[in-house]
Amino acid sequence: MSPTDNRLSAADAVAQFADEKKTPLRRLQHVLHRYPTIVPFVVLGIGLAVFSGIVGDRFFQPFNLSLIMQQVTIIAIIGIAQTLVILTAGIDLSVGAIMILATIVMGRLAVVLGVPAELAFAIGLLVGCACGAVNGVLITYLRLPPFIVTLGTWSVFGATFLWYSGSQTIRAQEVAAEAPFLQFTGTALQYAGARLTFGTIIAVALAAAVWYILNRTAFGRHVYATGDDPEAARLSGIDTRRVLLSVYTLAGVICTIGAWVLIGRVGAISPTSGGTANLDSITATVIGGTSLFGGRGSIVGTLVGALIVGVFRNGLALSGIDALWQEFTVGVLIIVAVGLDQWIRKVSA
Repeated sequence: MSPTDNRLSAADAVAQFADEKKTPLRRLQHVLHRYPTIVPFVVLGIGLAVFSGIVGDRFFQPFNLSLIMQQVTIIAIIGIAQTLVILTAGIDLSVGAIMILATIVMGRLAVVLGVPAELAFAIGLLVGCACGAVNGVLITYLRLPPFIVTLGTWSVFGATFLWYSGSQTIRAQEVAAEAPFLQFTGTALQYAGARLTFGTIIAVALAAAVWYILNRTAFGRHVYATGDDPEAARLSGIDTRRVLLSVYTLAGVICTIGAWVLIGRVGAISPTSGGTANLDSITATVIGGTSLFGGRGSIVGTLVGALIVGVFRNGLALSGIDALWQEFTVGVLIIVAVGLDQWIRKVSA
């Protein structure tokens, strides 16, 4: 046997010995590090089992399950935008404000000014794209912290839509009469008591498209690399500034799609709609297994995270639990998810 073969055998023996020394907890840590969406699926399964036992048959009625889907559609869409940003080790506190601003722009153009609804939607997409690009430019070219930038633009965009709307709501009847296209996403397909809206279908299609981008394209690999180690990504030839600018711009566009779905869900166009979208999007993303430190997570996990929030809120409501404790439960889930992420990140290769 050659010296090279001896060295290879010794290395294999050391690796095998190291694997044998791993405790069950350590093995679990490695598995969760490799497959971060396992935990959200387990939590979702536990929630479904618990509430089906507490609430009974009411929980699994087709109408109630479809209601949960409708309730989490907006969270899921904005969560997709937030996931893209958090994968780059950033955060976007302005996603909710971008969404509301887009609803106001589309609504006032189509209903008040008489612009064709399809054109108003296209202009809304441009507004969302511009808002996301502003965030991206400030973060990439001025090298300002994402938290501070998006906290500032959250206030700027918020003040803008309050000014532009005059703090007035456009009623659902007016939208239906002047711009029914804007309410199209609220149209539902009904079967066996369940109601599946086109907004939910759009959310699933959007998630599939972003999943493909992240997992089957070079841009997606660059997003993960930029979030995992931006300096190493830059040295390997990735233009990290372009990646970040693209991510924040794309997030703005996705928020506009969320605005269209929000109009369909609510019917009316109000500057107070979707006020909790910022925190809800972060909640779904974090509970779904995306690391706040970047470089690890998935769109599927975010969708499951949104469903977890919807299942727990719906189950607690059907159980007669006060809304205060519903928010308490969601807060606990967030803390546990972040703590678990910290533990998983400590895994050694």
